[in-house]
Amino acid sequence: MTVFIAIAVLLTLLVMAWIVRPLLRPAPAAGVSSERLNASIYRDQLDTLERDLARGVISPADCEATRDELQLRLLDDTEEPAPIQHTSGTSIWTGRLTAALIVVLMPLGSAGMYWLLGTPAAIDPAASQKANEDQAMKMVNSLAARLQANPDNPQGWAMLARSYKVMGRFDEAEQAFKKAGDLVNTNPDLMVDYADLLAVRANNNIEGKSLELVNKALSIDPQHPMGLMMAGVAAYRRSDFKGAVNRWETLLTLLEPGSPDAQQVETDIADARAKAGLPAAQKVTAPPATPAAGPGAEAGKLPPVDPAAAAAMTPEMINQMVDRLAARQKANPDDLPGWVRLAHAYKVQGRLADAEQAYAKASKLVDSDPDLLTQYADVLATRADNKIEGRPLALVNKALALNPKHPTALMMAGTAAYRRADYAQAVAHWEKVLSVLPPGSSDATQVQAEIADARAKGGLGLLAKP
Repeated sequence: MTVFIAIAVLLTLLVMAWIVRPLLRPAPAAGVSSERLNASIYRDQLDTLERDLARGVISPADCEATRDELQLRLLDDTEEPAPIQHTSGTSIWTGRLTAALIVVLMPLGSAGMYWLLGTPAAIDPAASQKANEDQAMKMVNSLAARLQANPDNPQGWAMLARSYKVMGRFDEAEQAFKKAGDLVNTNPDLMVDYADLLAVRANNNIEGKSLELVNKALSIDPQHPMGLMMAGVAAYRRSDFKGAVNRWETLLTLLEPGSPDAQQVETDIADARAKAGLPAAQKVTAPPATPAAGPGAEAGKLPPVDPAAAAAMTPEMINQMVDRLAARQKANPDDLPGWVRLAHAYKVQGRLADAEQAYAKASKLVDSDPDLLTQYADVLATRADNKIEGRPLALVNKALALNPKHPTALMMAGTAAYRRADYAQAVAHWEKVLSVLPPGSSDATQVQAEIADARAKGGLGLLAKP
């Protein structure tokens, strides 16, 4: 602000000096009067007349007549008043007065025009910030008024809740989340946002309703970055260090390797492992349901985040990380592991078309890794309304050729066989899945139920021993 004013004043002074300088120059001396000037002219004419007479150019009579005429004209001219001297001496509007008016009016006029036509608040950061806050406040209040008139708008209530949260109006944000109703209960992003709000209101304690929302979000999207971070923090704070390690190692596969977030998460994992008495991690893999242990998946790993600062991590931050990774890949298209990481990030965000393109650009790496093949197949199947046929099934079969006991590939192959009524093949695939799952786990129980259903529909009889 000070620099702007200084430059404006300097420019104004320079312009005024350029305009005023000619007006302050002293007026030329008025020592030559009109009478003296006329007399000098007629004197020259008389001298010329005398020279013409001496050379015989004119006669003495003509010379005498001309001399008389010149003398009469000289007499008339020398008797006239001197208007120039009179006007100059009695004028009130002088150059100095004009200069003084310019010096006074130009700065006032410039300042007035800037005040009317410019944006004075823009040169004051505090005023500019306040203006932006006022504008945002008006927009939020306008949205609130529209929702009061039309309360059957869940998307509007969700938007208002997020706005209130950013503004620190937590009570109103919670009420708005409640009015969003079923939309919150089906959207992992909104559930995590709501959980974060409740945690902030409870002095950053992720327990009770807040933790319920996080777990529900993860049941819909098991790889939701913010949900994983919060779930890990909650586990860490209740001394469930193994649970924290599991959540954060899953999160690590979603982050860009070497990024500040990834490095912080790795630090947190190391701390949780030490407190749990676990050995230091050699490499991070994703949960069995969505494996990420192959070379391509390992390339997709990224480091950890501070538990105390986890609540500050927002979906917007995740979006920014993905956008930065996409920009780097465009600049370095031969980075195949980078395309794998980007594809996985797009998949988590639900940007399935972008994920498919990213997997295609990493095809040389994908074709040799069963984990990546099944992840790619899952994206294609999701885009085809969960139909595991055609290209998705070809990728699954290719993954099984590389690893005949790959859990996710076996599950997908069994599902495809079940849907085309090939129940015997479905049972064969799912029984192989049982052999690699921990006995008694929730996944194993679910697979056993699927096998029993397929056996019943295929008339294969009951399984004697799972």
